[in-house]
Amino acid sequence: MDLFAKRLRELARQLELSDAEVARRAGLSERRYGNYVRGAREPDFATFLRICAVLNVTPNEVLLGVPSRQSTHDRWLTRLISAGQQLAASDLKLAVRLIEVLVQDRRA
Repeated sequence: MDLFAKRLRELARQLELSDAEVARRAGLSERRYGNYVRGAREPDFATFLRICAVLNVTPNEVLLGVPSRQSTHDRWLTRLISAGQQLAASDLKLAVRLIEVLVQDRRA
């Protein structure tokens, strides 16, 4: 497995995202994304940038291994926002309410 493919897998693992979920969020088929994480193919630039956005990393972090300065908390928050963007308005409203209840519970 080449370094690029290995980094894609590691970054997705850090966010606890499956290959299928990364593919879905990037607008790719599972098969196409699978080619990237196996090292069989490399994405075009636009696709690469979409994958970076899903994984919340810079291209340098994937290509060069340059670590992001973003905290773990911020990565999880970005993942929450990314997931929320996939929801219909009614489901997003419910998700926000659930999070607000969780915050209130933790404060009590």
